Amino acid sequence: MDPSAGGGVPGSKDGGMTVRIGINPITWTNDDDPSLGGETPLETCLAETRQAGYQGTELGGKFPRQGSVLGPILDRHGLELVSGWFDGRILEREVAEEYDAILPHLTLLRDLGAEHVVYADTSRGRHGAIFAPISQRPVLHADEWPGYGAKVTQLAERMADFGVGLAFHHHMGTIVETDAEIAELMTWTGEAVGLLYDTGHCAFAGGDPLALLARHAHRVVHVHCKDVRPQVLAQARAADMSFMGAVLDGIFTVPGDGSLDYATLLRVLADHDYQGWLVVEAEQDPGKAHPLTYATLGYRNLYDLARGAGLPVDGWPPTRN
Repeated sequence: MDPSAGGGVPGSKDGGMTVRIGINPITWTNDDDPSLGGETPLETCLAETRQAGYQGTELGGKFPRQGSVLGPILDRHGLELVSGWFDGRILEREVAEEYDAILPHLTLLRDLGAEHVVYADTSRGRHGAIFAPISQRPVLHADEWPGYGAKVTQLAERMADFGVGLAFHHHMGTIVETDAEIAELMTWTGEAVGLLYDTGHCAFAGGDPLALLARHAHRVVHVHCKDVRPQVLAQARAADMSFMGAVLDGIFTVPGDGSLDYATLLRVLADHDYQGWLVVEAEQDPGKAHPLTYATLGYRNLYDLARGAGLPVDGWPPTRN
């Protein structure tokens, strides 16, 4: 199918068990630092998302938050809503309070067909932490994990009852960043808590993306695909850079353009019958990394790598110049 044509998106939830490829609009415009792509209109992001070949998009700061408004916009571009980030505070709030806070977001996602919410716990100052040296981010103490896991599980169960699953995002600068912290989270939470596996955040945190995935693949419900430039990664960790400082220096790029072994990672997902979205989320400075160029490269690489790994990818074959 020609991705520039209308007529809906292949691989929809009614079309069987498939893997679909989406993107996060952070390729064009960065919500953490609005100076990065702040001038780029939403229409450009969506038109180029479709032009590059993607079937869906996650939410960004420029997206309307009313389903009646956003739905027709996505339909016009032939795109699905994949998911959307939520700045969680479950460590600091009671379950009922956190659920009430996230309910409008869940409603938008459910109404537009998204199956999971991208949930990151930004308690204890995450937003400030991504601009501070990576060593200064908040942490949980060992005796906090059991109670924390129980609260996250209760929240996830309420979300599931509503109709949207929780995909917990391990993220630099937060209380769940390292491979060891992800293991604690998985140990102390129930099956309602799905894992959002992010290759780039694992690598930046000093982890082992392959070992992490092999250990927790049965809990993975959503995947963020970013590659890393090894020289920038080594420099960022050695210099104790901030997360955003490393982003501006180019630590991340699209799958297949860095040092991570995506062919093997995707085979692990295939071996565990992963079904869901693969989302290119490779934040760079759009003034240095032309968004459409990198979005197109990311789609082509990820499509080919996923097919080669045996994942049942449904989508438009990449266009080649």
